[in-house]
Formats: sequence, C-alpha cells, structure tokens
Amino acid sequence: MKILVLSWEFPPRIVGGIARHVAELYPELVKLGHDIHLITPEVKQASLYEVVEGIHVHRVPVSHSHDFFHWVANLNESMGHHGGKLILEEGSFDIIHAHDWLVGDAAIALKHTFKIPLIATIHATEYGRYNGIYNDTQSYISDKENSLAYNAWRIIVCTEYMRSEVARALHSPGHKIDVIYNGIRPEKKQHHKDFHAQDFRRQFAADHEKIVYYLGRMTYEKGVSVLINAATKVLWEMAGYVKFVIVGGGNTDHLKKQAWELGIWDKCYFTGFLSDEYLDKFQTIADCAVFPSLYEPFGIVALESFASRVPVVVSDTCGFPEVVQHTKTGIVTKVNNPDSLAWGILEVLRNPGYRQWLVDNAYQDLEKRFKWTKLAKRTEAVYERVIKERSQIDW
Repeated sequence: MKILVLSWEFPPRIVGGIARHVAELYPELVKLGHDIHLITPEVKQASLYEVVEGIHVHRVPVSHSHDFFHWVANLNESMGHHGGKLILEEGSFDIIHAHDWLVGDAAIALKHTFKIPLIATIHATEYGRYNGIYNDTQSYISDKENSLAYNAWRIIVCTEYMRSEVARALHSPGHKIDVIYNGIRPEKKQHHKDFHAQDFRRQFAADHEKIVYYLGRMTYEKGVSVLINAATKVLWEMAGYVKFVIVGGGNTDHLKKQAWELGIWDKCYFTGFLSDEYLDKFQTIADCAVFPSLYEPFGIVALESFASRVPVVVSDTCGFPEVVQHTKTGIVTKVNNPDSLAWGILEVLRNPGYRQWLVDNAYQDLEKRFKWTKLAKRTEAVYERVIKERSQIDW
C-alpha cells in the first residue's frame, strides 16, 4: 500500500500534538509493509529529503508570507506542486492522508487531479476551540475544515467526543467517521538514572516543597489561569509547601500578573520551553501533573505523564474523560472550576499510596489502549476499507 501523507508539523518542527502523532504512527505502518511518503514544510536544521524510521520525508520550501493565512496558502501551493511531481515520478498512490485543515487545499487538489481517495484526520475544530464561530477569522478556518471533511472519503478522529463534535460542527455523517486514539511510545520516557536528582530538583523547588506542574501551550483554551486560581487554595491547605511549575513557550505575562495579584508569585515558576531531555529529568522529580484545559480533543500530554509515571489531574472537558479514567488512572475534575481542580491536586498530594496506585494503573493502560502498534493496525483497516470501496467505483 502506498500512502501520501500531508502534515504541517513533523519533527523537528513541533507546534502541538500533530508532530508527535505523525512521527510515531507512520513508522508502525512502515513496519506493516506500507510505503509512506510525507510532505511537510522545510525546517532550517533538517534535510529537504531524508528517510526517518522508514518514512520518506519531503520538506518543501514555503515562500515568504506577510501573515499566517498567506503562509498557509503558500504552503499548500508548495505541497500541491511537490505532491503532483511525486505522484508522477513514483507512480500512483493508493491513499492521500491529510492532517488538519492547514494542508487541506493541497490534499483536495491532489485528490481531484489524480483521482486518489482522501482520508482526513481532524485533530481539533475551530468551533470547538471557541465554543462557536464568532468572527471572520474563525469563519475562514471553519470553512476550510468543512471543505476538508466534505472531500474526505473517511474522517479519523481521536475520541468519541470528537466524533460527535465533527459531526455537529463540520456537518459530517457519523458513519463516515472512525475513532482511533492517539498513542505514545512509553519506552521514549526512560527515566534518567545518571544524574543527581536532589540537586536537579533544587533548580525548581525547595526540598520541603511538592512540585505540581503544567506542560503545554500558553493559550486560553489550556486553562492555565484556572490552575493559578486553584493554586491559592492548594497552598492554603498545604501550608505553602507546594511549588507550581509552568512549563511551555509563549506569552506568559498575563499569567505572571495573575500570580502576582493573587500573592503567590514566589510559589509559581515559569520555566519557558524545556527540551525533551531536560523535561524527562524534570518529570522524575515531579509530584503531580495538571492539565486544566477548557478544550482538549484528546490530550497527548496525559499519555506522556502516564509514561513518565507522574499522577495526572485533568478537567472533564471534551476527550479527557475518555483518556483519563477518573479515580483509576488519574483524577478528573470539573472544567473551569478552580475549587474542583484544587481538590483533585490535594487528593494526589495528600495520599502517596493512592498516588502510586493511579500511576501503576495509568502505565498499564498505555499497553491496553494507547500502543501505536495496535493503533496502526486500526489505521491500516481504514485504508483497506477505502481502497476496496474505491476499486468498486467508476470515478
């Protein structure tokens, strides 16, 4: 089977969860015997063409752009041109697989030009992020999402919640949508044994302080401000013996101001971006991971914490309750509710035996539900279904 994949993210270009999803799914499909070609934007520190874990990675140049949407248009022009050239040189592909709306125009053009069925993975929707469409920018993105969903032979989403959201927001029939969870490679989170943990820990907190951390983007939908509000109650209940570590790049000025105004500035440490190697070390010394999202289709960060053996507290928004099983593999709290979030954090910090039980269950759940080898076979089944249906149709 020959698959042409379009993704605007692929390592070393990592913006959100799509990069890791794509980088970890397709090597498993290569192992199943499939020929995978991936088109993605060029990155300065990476080759224009290379084979990564069996994936033929084609990085295309994108012309200078005056804004994000102009960049997306230029990206699609480059992807479409290179994709057409690739199909003519390599011979026809069986499937085109597009990841999110940003590559939709190129994917749709290649579909119609070469009569190759298109599969779309919808990782999130603009409607879901904002609980509605309220301005021209959101309307533009939503229209692109609708076009990709309409043109796709089948749609893949990451949770049952996202199946209902895509059906509602993008007007797609439920029977056209397949649910395949995101996965993780737990072995990538092998904890470091060759460093002095206590000295390393002192970079973030005093010896007597518990470490509670958030990891992710600093956008409104991630709910970091809810965590900072919850921190005041946690600190009160724990007599101040907690340090909140906020990990991730982006503008944190408003969050720092919030912490200052609440009088907990000295108990909040904004680290900025941390490399994977540094983060792996950090997670060995943390006591609790918190993801208080207001919108979260899946939440790969929860799986990364499972693999790192860190107990997790999440909000009950969107797909999180499917990923984190309440009181079994983590604590699920009420969305946008600082008191509920504080309760969840305190449950973890105050009960070391319970915390270990959650961690052990979560790690076992990775093998049961989130292993890429199993998820690749489910993806393969979608491909096979589409190829069979395509063979019975005169396009």
